Amino acid sequence: MMTLHVFPPSPRATKVLALARYLELEPEIRIVDLFNGGQNTTEFAALNPNKRMPVLEDDGFVLWESNAILQYLAAKKPASGLWPTDPRKQADVSRWQLWQTAHWGPACTVLIFERFVKKLIGQGEPNPAEIERGEKEFRTFAAVLDGHLKGRRWVAGDALTVADISIGATMVYAAPAEYPVAGCKEIARWYGTLSELPAWKKALPS
Repeated sequence: MMTLHVFPPSPRATKVLALARYLELEPEIRIVDLFNGGQNTTEFAALNPNKRMPVLEDDGFVLWESNAILQYLAAKKPASGLWPTDPRKQADVSRWQLWQTAHWGPACTVLIFERFVKKLIGQGEPNPAEIERGEKEFRTFAAVLDGHLKGRRWVAGDALTVADISIGATMVYAAPAEYPVAGCKEIARWYGTLSELPAWKKALPS
């Protein structure tokens, strides 16, 4: 029995849900309501002491960290090609997932929180200093991604991989978070293709 503990508004939930649906897996979905402290329950903390979602349970195996979950799920269906078996191709995909964790994700998250989440949870207006910091970081890393995507259909080449799903998840909030994406033609082209996948559409927060 496979179970995913997620909070669907979060990009980290979007990515694991999108992959599960793309691979036609049918996990049980359990909602962790972060806005109401669901991550702080004794039961959830026993699964992930970091008190973060998503968490995967698969026949007694417990796994947290969204990108690790993506790799694990894709490895269960090697024919999909989403997690390559060739060492160099696998390292390339892993490199971009680590880049997402270290750089892209944090830059996007600042803008998502300041311009979108704050309104939802009643924490006031955006902090101008944080907006400035987030936009500066976003532009820096968007330039890296946009340049890399030239001549490539997907992040790791001609085939969809978990790198695309990892990086694409925060693009769900590009409009409400007002990402400064003007001029990022390659990102727009790439994400446009990703967002048309049926599995991606099904995973989007309602």
